[in-house]
Amino acid sequence: MYKAPTEEIAHILRHVAGLNAAIDAGKAGDLDGDVLDAIVEEAGRFASERMAPALADGDHQGARLAKGDVTTPEGWPTIYREWREGGWNALTGPQAHGGQELPMALSTALFEIWNSASMGFAIGPSLTIGAVEALIQHGSDALRARYLDKLVSGEWMGTMNLTEPQAGSDLSGMKTRAEPAGDGTYRIFGSKIYITYGEQDFTDNIVHLVLARLPDAPAGVKGISLFLVPKFLVNEDGSLGARNDVVCSALEKKLGIHGSPTCTMIYGDGTGNTGERGAIGWLVGEENRGLACMFTMMNNARLLVGIQGVGVAEAATQKALDFARERRQGRSTRLAKGPEGKSQMSAIVDHPDVARMLLTMKALTGAARSICYACGHAGDMAKHHAGTGETDAARSWKDRVDLLTPIAKAFSTDIGVEVANLGIQVHGGMGFVEETGAARLLRDARIAPIYEGTNGIQAIDLVTRKIGLSGGGAVESYMLELRAVLEALEGRDAPDFGRSAAALDAALRELETATRYLQDALARGETDTALAGATAYLKLFGLCAGGIYLVKSALASDPDGARTALARFMAENLLAECAGLSTQVREGAESLAFGRIALGLEAA
Repeated sequence: MYKAPTEEIAHILRHVAGLNAAIDAGKAGDLDGDVLDAIVEEAGRFASERMAPALADGDHQGARLAKGDVTTPEGWPTIYREWREGGWNALTGPQAHGGQELPMALSTALFEIWNSASMGFAIGPSLTIGAVEALIQHGSDALRARYLDKLVSGEWMGTMNLTEPQAGSDLSGMKTRAEPAGDGTYRIFGSKIYITYGEQDFTDNIVHLVLARLPDAPAGVKGISLFLVPKFLVNEDGSLGARNDVVCSALEKKLGIHGSPTCTMIYGDGTGNTGERGAIGWLVGEENRGLACMFTMMNNARLLVGIQGVGVAEAATQKALDFARERRQGRSTRLAKGPEGKSQMSAIVDHPDVARMLLTMKALTGAARSICYACGHAGDMAKHHAGTGETDAARSWKDRVDLLTPIAKAFSTDIGVEVANLGIQVHGGMGFVEETGAARLLRDARIAPIYEGTNGIQAIDLVTRKIGLSGGGAVESYMLELRAVLEALEGRDAPDFGRSAAALDAALRELETATRYLQDALARGETDTALAGATAYLKLFGLCAGGIYLVKSALASDPDGARTALARFMAENLLAECAGLSTQVREGAESLAFGRIALGLEAA
């Protein structure tokens, strides 16, 4: 059963993400070291002792729909109530609305814990956190006054309604419409698909944030507005009123996260009891600027999706390691012979290939964890400096969070799939059946590279927008920080690191070379050349940054040598791929264009 790695989580927050320095400088609100440790420990205890056992059967039971009402797996609403009453939903919320205003980096780390316990459960609260952020930044005073207290506490949950059957990643074809009612409200008509927790039995109200078009809106994404549409209207005194004209018409039958209700939502079909057709909604932000407002929620969601990959990877690694320590098969050449002169049956963890898989799982998980925590910390610092009027520092940190967000989302979710897949391999035949739970983790992990902007879109964003931030200064500054860690390693007399410094230096040089190549290609207008290498570049970036973060972690504190051993394994084994990825970035475009012939297409 899952046991939260609380000591490692606190260590990465403090010494890799940078939370210690922020606390010492008074840039982390009321958080101090003791409070940080206490929060992480309590979250780990609750997840390990209460959440993981109680949520375990959710995959088998799944969510069920009857007459528009959703029933989640047995025990899930109770766990949600306990989780909410523990204050976990309010962690980062504004104090004015009952929140604790603690750092996003800490919340990111805790969402790793919740996702390790159950990804299907944790995805719901993560969207509420995003809805809170969207209303704080873009909602009117009236909307904030009416909805934020309940959303911050988790008494109500929020959703994000973007996708339609004909408009997935490209929202320009969206057809949901909003008609002004003449009283400051709007009537929403249309349908949305893939709406996570669009209907549920955790809370008595749901606050939907819905993208729709006004009658005179411009074509394309520039004509999209954002609306708040509650399941139940809210009276002046805060009590719930009439049921709005919005209903869940179907649940998706999914590969994984079966306990999470993924809904088809219908707006304005006359099922409400407001006395008129059309779901009643309120504009969030400015007309035709809805996508910009929604991106506040989406960027938050992208980091929390990235941490889903980490959470699943950690759970898969723990499960595989426990199995490998107990499962005896074959004879290890490392072990002493028995009394009959024959090698004894050994635990499979003693076999080199199994150890290789387990170390790969552990190293990739640690690398992705560090990137996600660093991204969360960058967001905290951008917010802190913006509040103090330090515009240069705020811009620098904003560039950092913008740079790291696509890497945190895509690299981490890709490794979530890779690590869960390796977990099945470690289990052997027992991994391919449902009994061990290893298969569930792979099925759950597989959605994360797809939603909140596919990982291919994240790679495009990284290459075409993010490495050009501040004229390329943002990525250059980041790589200088990575190189500073290498210089610290090279300055240490640390033979246990082996060839790590040389391997990491080679990887970082490949990243620097690939970055310059892509920047030059874009400057020449060779967009397709840059796009051809985008996915390889993102993986190269994640491997290089993650490997260096493992070294940073080990240099900070390593009482038993385990962090050094893991950093060395990643540097000397996994980072050999960086040279090939860099070559693919720089030399792969021509063969990709010519390869279209193999798909029955004309060569580009």
